[in-house]
Amino acid sequence: MLRHILVTSNMAARGHVQDPNDRRLRPIYDYLDNGNNKMAIQQADKLLKKHKDLHCAKADPSRQVLKAIGLQRTGKQDEAFSLAQEVATLEPTDDNSLQALTILYREMHRPELVTKLYEAAVKKVPLSEEYHSHLFMAYARVGEYKKMQQAGMALYKTVPKNPYYFWSVMSLVMQAISAQDEKLAQTMFLPLAERMVEKMVKEEKIEAEAEVQLYFMILERLGKYVEALDMVRGPLGEKLTSELQSRENKCMMMYQRLQLWPECNALSYKLLLKNPDEWQFYLSYFDSLFHLMDKSWSPPNEEEHCVEGPVHTTVAEAVKFVVDRMEEEDKKDSRPLRGPYMACLELIHRLRQRGCPDEEELGDPLELMLQFFGKFGDKPCCITDLKIYLHLLPPEQHTQFENRLGELVPLGEVGEDGFGFPGDTKALQRHLCVCQLSRVLGLQHTLDTEGKLCLITELKAHYHYGLQFGKSCLKTELQFSDTYCLMVAHVYIDLWTETGDENMLWQCLGVLEEGLSYSPSNAQFKLLLLLLFCRLGAFQPVVDLYSSLDAKHVQHDTIGYLLTRYAGSLGQFAAASQSYNFSLRFFHSNQKDTSEYIIQAYKYGAFEKIPEFIAFRTRLNQSLHFAQVRTERMLLDLYTEADITSSLEESVKAMGLCPEEDDIPWDNMRDNRDLTVLFSWDPKDRELTEEHRRLSLEEESVWLKVRSLTLRLLASLALLGHAPSKRNSDKTNENGVSAKSSTLQTLLSQLDLTLQTAAQITEKQTQYPFLGPPSSRLASALSSGSCHCQASALQLSLTLQELETTGLDDSSELQTQICNSFKSLIVQLQELLSRCKGDVLEMKDSRLMTQPSLLETLVFFVETVCVVLWVASYSASVLRPLKSSLQKKKKKKTKDSSTAMPVVLSGFQEWTGSLQGIVTQALDHVKGQEASLTALKLAALTLGVGHAQTQEECGFTRAAMDKVQTSYLGSLQELGDLLRKRADSLKSLKF
Repeated sequence: MLRHILVTSNMAARGHVQDPNDRRLRPIYDYLDNGNNKMAIQQADKLLKKHKDLHCAKADPSRQVLKAIGLQRTGKQDEAFSLAQEVATLEPTDDNSLQALTILYREMHRPELVTKLYEAAVKKVPLSEEYHSHLFMAYARVGEYKKMQQAGMALYKTVPKNPYYFWSVMSLVMQAISAQDEKLAQTMFLPLAERMVEKMVKEEKIEAEAEVQLYFMILERLGKYVEALDMVRGPLGEKLTSELQSRENKCMMMYQRLQLWPECNALSYKLLLKNPDEWQFYLSYFDSLFHLMDKSWSPPNEEEHCVEGPVHTTVAEAVKFVVDRMEEEDKKDSRPLRGPYMACLELIHRLRQRGCPDEEELGDPLELMLQFFGKFGDKPCCITDLKIYLHLLPPEQHTQFENRLGELVPLGEVGEDGFGFPGDTKALQRHLCVCQLSRVLGLQHTLDTEGKLCLITELKAHYHYGLQFGKSCLKTELQFSDTYCLMVAHVYIDLWTETGDENMLWQCLGVLEEGLSYSPSNAQFKLLLLLLFCRLGAFQPVVDLYSSLDAKHVQHDTIGYLLTRYAGSLGQFAAASQSYNFSLRFFHSNQKDTSEYIIQAYKYGAFEKIPEFIAFRTRLNQSLHFAQVRTERMLLDLYTEADITSSLEESVKAMGLCPEEDDIPWDNMRDNRDLTVLFSWDPKDRELTEEHRRLSLEEESVWLKVRSLTLRLLASLALLGHAPSKRNSDKTNENGVSAKSSTLQTLLSQLDLTLQTAAQITEKQTQYPFLGPPSSRLASALSSGSCHCQASALQLSLTLQELETTGLDDSSELQTQICNSFKSLIVQLQELLSRCKGDVLEMKDSRLMTQPSLLETLVFFVETVCVVLWVASYSASVLRPLKSSLQKKKKKKTKDSSTAMPVVLSGFQEWTGSLQGIVTQALDHVKGQEASLTALKLAALTLGVGHAQTQEECGFTRAAMDKVQTSYLGSLQELGDLLRKRADSLKSLKF
């Protein structure tokens, strides 16, 4: 709390003797803490007036700063900043003022001003440990590593404590990490940091583990692996105690870097004897073993194998070692560890890769997996463990393996429905594991439609039976049988994608809705529902689903794409805006939050975490998702607001858009999406591949390029400048119009090239796994014709500018060209609108059918209309003064003179009339769709009861249908509202 932070520090500084001033300030602190900013301002004003005789801020600047905080929080940034600067110029040294100003500057996102505050304070109070420390942390917030180094040394000289010395050393390391010149880092910054630490080592002043960790980091970055290894093995290494086996892990890392495979093997062996469940040590043991075999290494005859002990150099030794570990586990009375059994399968895998016949000595993989299932089949991890090694089984053994597994599952007697059910949760988990393995092996995919429907019936029966085990579960807990429900959904999806029967999809939605009613915290149900609703074009239910996931921190970057990919494309503009804000809040707070993590790392000596935090911040700043959301948010604001609530030019300026600048890091773009967030038990040939990931990133990047260029082109159009200029004069250069048109031309050329690349990508028609990355909007944008129509409209603005420069008298060809462009745009818009025709939701033969692509195309149409109308508005601003000038000339001529209207003016009037007609047609189409949707009585829809669905399940399916219908209606209403507003703005273009 604000009062706690400020008053506690003040009391501490005064030895807990409370100053009367603190009592006066306490009500202001309380008001600010409670969010009552107006009362805080009033209280501060009262105090300032009451103590006029104490020359206001000079006597107690903290009151004025607290008032400034109140003003900042009520949106009066300029006034708050002015008040703050009044206090800052006094260079205060009291804690209240300094910390209040620090809080204010952070809220203003001006951390660089905090450094100036404490620089002044340190000059006035040079022996203050607190002010030196605050100055160091202020530099840390803005990443001033060189100044941090200097501040750290100044602090150490003032108060010679080890942590301060190592703050300075770490700042040198950060200079090396952030240096553009790697040579500079390796020859200056890191060697200097090394010498500074060595000085402390020689003087035997190393006290804490953090200091040893930092020394290790420096040596590692310098590539001095031998020295780092010696340090870890020596007395300093004894301080590495905070993490389990920290010393051994660092030794292992250095052995691997130095390719000391005997030591690596011996250490792994030694550690596995102590803890046979450490998987990373099995991997290093096998890696080192095969490296030694490849090099034909043999131990010396008489000496020890190596400093770490005996070394294994043959497959026979490795086989014996792994078998011994399994036998020891078999002898234990307590539950065995998984590591040795998995190590056996891993060794078989590696031996098979090398074509080594010794694998037979370890046993038959099928029998080993059955043994593993027998021991661990009642654990959810069993499926993930075995899935890795299923490739060891030949296809002809798959059915046999499934049958043998089934024999190990204790089920009750078969009932009337033909199924036997587990008697407890452990048996249930075993049965689930068999079902999952059956799917991973591809056995479920080979079933015909009837077989899959029977499988669904069986899985549903197990799901409903298993609910009894979770009757006492809290709402935040998952039901034991949830995975059955999820698998039912997956089989329904198989049927939908294979047969095209949309009824399968509706039943799938019903099953997931039912699952969510019993297990409201199941994230997988929500994620799959979210994906299916989006595929159906229904965005309205998705917002609540995503919100209920309660995504934390970096998840906004890793899974946010599931929401934002569809946010703007389905006509739910208000919800889309909310979704974009949801993601952007995280990215915008990243810079500030990461600075705080770095500061805490310095305070607690977690130096090895600081580069990680910096890398994390960079990863987020270069995120593909961040760039996409930022671009889409600005485009959405323009489409829904520009020329409705404010002009396009004002909107662009408010966003701070500069068409010449491209702030997207194209060369360092990071794809941080978690494309495996949805559970999948599909066989390997249906899984997401690295090629899929690469193609998805390429597709998303090109679509982002199209959208980014569109945004910059709209900014260029807005900033072209509508003030008339004298023809054939140099003023066109003076007012920057020609420079702006040059930018427009450059961006149009870039857009043209990008659209060519986009066409090549869409020709590939890449199909991603259903549970993999969603396809971008690129293909639908190109097939609708919206991209090319928008590019044609923006190209027209350049031609109009040429007409503005040339004038009406000498431009007959130019006018004809412009009129042809007017007509061409009408044709393109008409074609785009025709692609929107059809029913987005209709009933055929008692079945509900959707065409969500029509909704997405309608959104593209509305976006394109917005762009064309902005160009029309620019056209009017160019043609009005030309027409006015023409009328003045006519008045000077005789009555016999010709008064024919220039073709461009008559063409423009026809164009605006045609645009009005197209928008009216679109509105009629939207109204018709709304009427059809409203008239659609889903209650009258006959859903299959019996073999397909029970009455209760039908209720959940109908609820899902209602959500889709309601969402479609909401989308159409928002699209209709926007079109009506655009139609109103179109009326102002006539002259």
